[in-house]
Amino acid sequence: MAEYAKQLVKEEVTILPEGNVVTPKGFTAGGVHCGIRKSKLDFGWIYSQVPAATAGVYTTNAFQAAPLKVTQESISTGCKIQALLVNSGVANACTGEQGLNDAYEMRKWGAEAFGVLESHTAVASTGLIGELLPMEKIKQGIDQIHQQENNHVSRFERAILTTDTREKGTAVQIEIEGKTIAIGGAAKGSGMIHPNMATMLSFITTDADVDASALSAALKNITNKSFNMITVDGDTSTNDMVLAMANGTAGNSPLDEDHPEWHLFEKGLAIVCENLAKEIARDGEGATKLVEVHVTGAETDQAAQAISKSVISSNLVKTAIHGADANWGRLITAIGYSGQPVNPDKVSISIGSVKVVNEGMPVAFDEAEAKSHLMQDTVIIFADMGAGSGEAIAWGCDLSYDYVRINASYRT
Repeated sequence: MAEYAKQLVKEEVTILPEGNVVTPKGFTAGGVHCGIRKSKLDFGWIYSQVPAATAGVYTTNAFQAAPLKVTQESISTGCKIQALLVNSGVANACTGEQGLNDAYEMRKWGAEAFGVLESHTAVASTGLIGELLPMEKIKQGIDQIHQQENNHVSRFERAILTTDTREKGTAVQIEIEGKTIAIGGAAKGSGMIHPNMATMLSFITTDADVDASALSAALKNITNKSFNMITVDGDTSTNDMVLAMANGTAGNSPLDEDHPEWHLFEKGLAIVCENLAKEIARDGEGATKLVEVHVTGAETDQAAQAISKSVISSNLVKTAIHGADANWGRLITAIGYSGQPVNPDKVSISIGSVKVVNEGMPVAFDEAEAKSHLMQDTVIIFADMGAGSGEAIAWGCDLSYDYVRINASYRT
């Protein structure tokens, strides 16, 4: 019955194949090349026609970048944001008082350009750590915001990328109170991905009217099951940020946990976040495969989360998957050092549909069949702990030779 209920909710959420961060009404986005990077677009923005209730989740790295501090201040002022500015190429992290002043200046210039309050303006940066923002170039980018040719969502999606190989956008549609509501999103992330809220940035928009505190609680909960369940290389960035903006232009009555259709909004938000998280994992630096680890039968959901992420984080597991080697011993090892209660005599593991371990004992299996699954674009591993009802899914990627090549020359 529970599975039927989950499926019913999913069917009430329509995934839009061409959806993106400006699919919700009242949002525009764009991007330009302002000269921070050699030739690629490197400065972007999202604008809401009205101030939007906004929630954020941020990196737990002790070296939190200046733009995160400024954005958190903006949101704390009134929980509303109307304009968001993002640059790539320079992270403005570990830049001291000057970096903080530059982030404030970037916010001020952006607010003036859009004609909004500074407290309704957010800023984000991604790129090299330890370098100051080239402020004259940031100003050049801001000066181009109102040029019509620069205002297209695809330009925003490209402007926020660093080592990513593709843009990442998604959107869904739901019906609440008879009104059509959209939730969209854009993200960047390819390396330094092991969030605990990476260089990971994600921006969610919706035209729903949503109570700010309810939006914040939902975003934190969903982030723990989506963005915090991905890994590429085990590194948590100084600049990780997820922002969700709800501008209310759909005309529904305000949504919160007491609204009878709140579950629909929450499910739509969860699908958007999960889709973006999976796209980040799929686009890991040098990656050739998306890897999903499904853990069931754990003592708690939290235990299942820790176990699934332990498996997906193992470099030995990741290299075995890259080489299409059904080395289930590496899976067992990663489960064993997860720090969670595990009964070795109860654990069963399958690679796709191929069972390789049954209640702690190896199973004779068809190597060719297992290898065939490991050679797919998406590799799915199932691990049943046989101890309870806890379950979780983590996403990651294989570890290839290209990962070393990309990161050995990142600064050059």
